[in-house]
Parts: sequence; structure tokens; C-alpha cells
Amino acid sequence: MDIREATSLDKNLVLKFCRDTFSWGDYIDKVWSSWLDEGNLFLFEKKFPIGICHAFYFQNQIWIEGIRIDPNFQRQKIASKLVTHAELIGKNNNASFSYMLVDIENKKSIFLANSLNYKIFQIWNYYSLIPKKNSNFKIEFEKSVSFDIFPFYVDSWRWIKTTRNILFNLSTQNRIIKSNLNGKTSVAIIGDYKHLDKTLIVTLFSGSFTTLSNILFYLQNYAIENFYERIQILTKEKLASFDSLEYKISFNLMKKSLH
Repeated sequence: MDIREATSLDKNLVLKFCRDTFSWGDYIDKVWSSWLDEGNLFLFEKKFPIGICHAFYFQNQIWIEGIRIDPNFQRQKIASKLVTHAELIGKNNNASFSYMLVDIENKKSIFLANSLNYKIFQIWNYYSLIPKKNSNFKIEFEKSVSFDIFPFYVDSWRWIKTTRNILFNLSTQNRIIKSNLNGKTSVAIIGDYKHLDKTLIVTLFSGSFTTLSNILFYLQNYAIENFYERIQILTKEKLASFDSLEYKISFNLMKKSLH
């Protein structure tokens, strides 16, 4: 199999076929160095690079991301070979599940995922929120969030399955905030987007418009005070209209059992 770990020397050749992946371009140039440092940036080559895929291994799960194939070499099952390679490494290290995120409108990628036995597990929505100075909120730091609310949280666009230790560590860092009014609760987990500077990434559960508003006002103010330029929110809910909140896109969280 013509798969190896990518090196810094591959960057320019890879970026040549990653520039126009989406209507707005691509993000591979921004994450390339971080993925190289993490390792498991797999490259498929035929004399020169024609495909990449990055895998992140955490506890018993694999996160598959950044599948890119040179348009001149598509329909040759290269993406399937890269994903299967990443899965094999995970299986050898006792991984039980593999996940990936696919735009709900991306029929080609959904077909690829289905062909590899990935199934739609959940649907998530992405919103952006503009940082603003604000004091019109009342929140508290949560110390005992339920697994039912956050079976996953988003860490740099990777859906991480939570554990008691993970939630405890997040709470001790004051990264879990909540608003509770009239028996309705909204909760959020906040963190830095490691691959894009000055970006706050938020996993959100909305219980009511009033408690959601408290959370959003807090996030806007927190971002301003801590010099963030953008706020990215991931949630399973469809959020109500709110000033400076913009719906962006929805994704399928795809899951595969490796047993």
C-alpha cells in the first residue's frame, strides 16, 4: 500500500489539491503544522502525493478528519484505503469506535462513509457568534454536568466522548457554564480552537430561550475580555434567533463500531 506518514516537505504539493475543496477554499493550510506535530497524518502517493487523511486517537476512539484527494485521482478508492489504514492502527491499539464529521449536503462523502460502514449517529448544527461587550447575563460554573447532556464535547472540531474524569477536569477549569431559570437549564462547554488563533469553540445544550440568551451574552462578553475574534458554537439544537448569532451549516456525526 502506498501510504506513509506525511512530512513537512509534502506541504506545498498537498496544498495544491486542497485549495478549492469548498466554495470558500479549505483549512488544511491552517492545521498542517499541528497535524504533523501530532502525527498520524497519512499520505497516499504515486510518485507524488495524491491524498491525505489525519487520524486522532483518544482512549478507545478514533477521529477521522481532513480526507482530501487530488481531483485527478478520485474514484480510485484512495480515500477508503487511507481511512482503512487509520482504522487498522486504531484497532491494533484497542480502539472500539471510529467517528467522522460530514456536511449533511456532501453526498459524496456520506456515500464514502456508508461504504466503509459508518452510520449517521447524530446531527449537529454550527453557528457563529460575534464577540461583544455585555453585562446582561447571569451564569454560574457547573460542577456536576450530566452525561445525558454532554455525552460528547467538541475539542478543536473533534467530538470527544466524555468520561467522568473529562467532565471533572473541565469543571475544575471553569469551562462548564450554565444558566438555570424556571426549571429550564442551558449549559455550555468552552475551549480554545487549537488550530485557529483567537477562536472560542463552544459545545452547547439549550434548554430555553431565556437561559440560552444568558449563555450567549456571557460568551460574547467573555470573548471580548479575553481577546477572541470569533465564537464557534456546536449544538444538536436548532437555536432561536438571537442578535449576532448566525447559522452556518449542519453536519452528520458518523460512527462505526470496530468490533
